[in-house]
Amino acid sequence: MSSLSKSPAAAPEGEGGVRLDLWLWAARFFKTRALAKKAIELGQVRIDGQALKPSRTVRPGVVLAVERAGERYEVEVRGVADQRGPASVAQQLYVESEASIAARLAEREKRRFEAQGYQPPETRPNKRQRRLIQALGDLDAL
Repeated sequence: MSSLSKSPAAAPEGEGGVRLDLWLWAARFFKTRALAKKAIELGQVRIDGQALKPSRTVRPGVVLAVERAGERYEVEVRGVADQRGPASVAQQLYVESEASIAARLAEREKRRFEAQGYQPPETRPNKRQRRLIQALGDLDAL
C-alpha cells in the first residue's frame, strides 16, 4: 500500500495523497466512510463538475465541491490525513472559500424565511373553516 501519514495531523504538501472517501471522513464532512462513499457515488462530491470515484486520490491544492444536508461547500484541500482526529485538526485539512460561506448562509436564511411563511392548506377548507376565513376577512363587522 502507499506510504500514508499515520498521524491525524495534516501531512506536509510534499507527501502523497489519500483516498477521497477517507479524506472526507477524516475532515469530518461525513460521520462514516460508508456515508462518504455513498455521497461520492451519488455525485454529491465533485472536482470541476466531474463525477468522482471513492478511490480518487486527493492531494493538497485540489478544490472540492461537497454537497451535504442540502448545503454546498467549496473547499480547497490544505492537508491530507488518513485517520480521523479531533475537530480542530480536521478544520486544518481544508479552507472554505468566502463565496461558498456567503452562499451557504444566504441559502440557510432563505430556507428559514420560507419555513416561517405562508403554507397553503393540503385540502380545501370545510364548512367551519370557510366561515372562520370569512369572519377574519370581515373584521369591521365585529
